[in-house]
Amino acid sequence: MARIATTHAREVLDSRGRPTVEVEIRTACGKSGRAIAPSGASTGKHEAVERRDGDRHWYAGLGVRGAVEAVNTLLSALISGMDPDDQVAIDNAMIAADGTPNKGRLGANAILAVSMAAAVTAAELQEVELYEHLHQLYLQKNPRARIIVPLPMVNMISGGLHAGGNLDFQDFLIYPEGCVSYREALERIVRVYNSLGRVLGKHGETHALVGDEGGYGPSLPTNETAIERIMEAIEVAGLKPGDDVSIALDVASSHFYDADTNSYRLREWHKAPRHAEEMIVFLAGLVEKYPIRSIEDGLAEDDWSGWRSLNAALGRKIQLVGDDLFTTQVGRIEKGIREQSANAVLIKLNQVGTVSETFDALAMAAGHGFRAVVSARSGETEDTFIADLATASGCGQIKIGSVARSERLAKYNRLLRIEDHLGGPGVALFQRRVPAG
Repeated sequence: MARIATTHAREVLDSRGRPTVEVEIRTACGKSGRAIAPSGASTGKHEAVERRDGDRHWYAGLGVRGAVEAVNTLLSALISGMDPDDQVAIDNAMIAADGTPNKGRLGANAILAVSMAAAVTAAELQEVELYEHLHQLYLQKNPRARIIVPLPMVNMISGGLHAGGNLDFQDFLIYPEGCVSYREALERIVRVYNSLGRVLGKHGETHALVGDEGGYGPSLPTNETAIERIMEAIEVAGLKPGDDVSIALDVASSHFYDADTNSYRLREWHKAPRHAEEMIVFLAGLVEKYPIRSIEDGLAEDDWSGWRSLNAALGRKIQLVGDDLFTTQVGRIEKGIREQSANAVLIKLNQVGTVSETFDALAMAAGHGFRAVVSARSGETEDTFIADLATASGCGQIKIGSVARSERLAKYNRLLRIEDHLGGPGVALFQRRVPAG
C-alpha cells in the first residue's frame, strides 16, 4: 500500500489574478497528484471560509501565504503516511484539525486543495482516470450512481458581481437540447455564443468585453433585454429556441435583496422595493414568455418562506437551483428538502471544503429526488477536477462558464477527452436534455 510521503503547497494565481492555493502530494513510490482550489466572487454567507492574509503590501491583502503555511506544516505532518485512497480519513483528519464549523482556522482553500490533490494522487496510483476513481469513491455514498458525461449549462451574458453590476441578474445561460453527444452540444453552444456577439454588435451594444466567466458583459437597459438578445442569437445560429436550445438564469438575488425591508430591487422596477411575492410573479412571467428551463437563486439565501412559495409556483415546471441557499452544506440541503424550498442544488467544492463532504451533498440530493449541477467558480484555474467530478457523480449537469477564457476551456476540453475515453459519441452516456421541473 502506497503512503503519502510529502505534501507541498504554493501560492498560485486564479483567473482574476488573485492568489489561491495549489497542493502537490507525492507518495513514497514516486506517484504524485496536484490540485488547485478555486475562489468565488459571488459568495454565500454560509460557505466555508477562505484564508486570506490581509497584508495590504502583498496582493492587496488577498495573499494566501498563511493557508500555504498551514498545508506545509500542520496538514503535511497530519496526513504523512496515510493512504491517499482513504479520502474520508484524510478529509476527516483535516476537519478535526481545523476545529471550526466553517474551516476558518486553517482555511477552506488550504483544506480543499489537499483533499483534491489526495484524490488525484490516488487515481495516479491506481493508473485510472480521475473520474473513474471518483466514481468508485462516490458509489460508497450513492450505490446507484452512473458515469454520465454532463450536459453543459453555459454562460452567454454576465451581470451582477461577475461583470461590474451592468445587470442585476448574474448569469444568462443556455442549454443545448436533444444532442446525441457532448461534442455536438459543445459545437451548438459555440455557434450560439458567436451569433450573440454579432447580435449585440448589430444593436450597438458592447460585445468585445467579457465578464469573469467569459460571458459577454454588455450594458443593457433591463434584465429581460439580455434574454431577448440570446433568443435572437439562437435564431441567428439557425436553431429553434426551446427545441434546440433553452435558457437558464442565475438570478443571484441575495445581491439585490434588502434584509432590513425583506425586499428586492430590480432595475425593471426602477429600484423600488418589492417583496418576494412580486419577485415570484416577475420570474413566473419570464418563464411563461421564454423557454427558461432552470432558475438559480431566484430568491435570497435566507428567504426560506419565499423559496417555498417560489417552488410551489414553479417547481413543477422548471428546475429551481439553490446555490447561496444551500452552499453545498448537507444541513441546509436537508432543510430545503424538508421544507420543499427548491428541487435542485448547485454543487461547489470550495463551498464545503473537502471532496468527501461534496459527495455527501451530492448523495443527499440524489437520495431525495433533488437534481444537482456541479459548478465552477468565478475565480478558476487550469485545474479540471470538476469535469471529472460531474462525470463521476452522474449528476448530468455542469456549469463551467462561457466558451471563452482558457480556465473555462480547459474543463470543456477535458470533457471531450472523457467522452473519448468512455468510447466516444454514441457510446458514452450523455444527458441529452435538462430534466423537466
